[in-house]
Amino acid sequence: MKIHLDTDLGGDIDDICALAMLLRWPREILITGVTTVGEINGRRAGQVKYVLGLEGKNEIPVAAGADISQGFYPYELGLPPEERYWPEPIDPVPNAAADAVRLLKASIDQGATIIAIGPYTNLYLLEKEFPGSLQNARLFLMGGYVYSPRAGFPQWEPDNDFNVQVDAHSAEAVIAHSDPTFVPLTVTVETALRRAHLERLRNAGALGQLLARQAEAFAEDEKLGERLGAACPALPDDFINFQHDPLACAIALGWQDGVEISELPLRTEIRDGALRQRIVAEGKPTRVVTKIDGDKFSAFWLDTVAGAA
Repeated sequence: MKIHLDTDLGGDIDDICALAMLLRWPREILITGVTTVGEINGRRAGQVKYVLGLEGKNEIPVAAGADISQGFYPYELGLPPEERYWPEPIDPVPNAAADAVRLLKASIDQGATIIAIGPYTNLYLLEKEFPGSLQNARLFLMGGYVYSPRAGFPQWEPDNDFNVQVDAHSAEAVIAHSDPTFVPLTVTVETALRRAHLERLRNAGALGQLLARQAEAFAEDEKLGERLGAACPALPDDFINFQHDPLACAIALGWQDGVEISELPLRTEIRDGALRQRIVAEGKPTRVVTKIDGDKFSAFWLDTVAGAA
């Protein structure tokens, strides 16, 4: 199976968790390219190349895509302190955003599944440059908001859907010109990266050690477990972060243990500057992941990245 990953790796650590899972996927897959979005002069692309190098995958093409300097985002998409999250300085890999568009197009032409786990800006630029490309692509989007999260999990609203809302106009255009499968925030909040996972990660080679390092730094910086725990009894006591992006990638690759995908008639529109999705009778038939088993996925992710216990 061929896949292309479009990612904003470097911020929330679920992106690096997703890439690590792809690199250690139990069945053979071919990563035809990785493009980065929300770029900062190639810093995210440099970090992607560093991760690929840890696994001896330097042959995978990487291109920096839409940059924060291009005006797509309403605020600066920064990165955490490099010295805390990475074991050594990482050289940026800057290039023209058009290079990422061409790499995406080449992946689609090869029949690759496109998995977008960051803002949808690169996909918008692809469709603008090569009209009709998205309609021909097998596309999985991390994001979307139709139903509310289940009780016990964070009761987030559509405005919390970062991938969609940070560049809502690109998201609207991408959705209008494609036939995607959504893996929405409201189901990905049922996954968990836990402190109990860190020991196995530390024994899983250089990549596992990097994941453990970043998880510890993220836990100290974000304190999601402490901030959400009292209001979210379904989260484990040792919660560190959600595995939004790894879940989207796994579903794109066919993982379906406890997964339900429904076809819903959705109307997508921008209201008051934010993107909204509603079920209406005349809506566009759209595949949406509506149910998962978060515990099973979290265990699967750990076994895939760190080896079966």
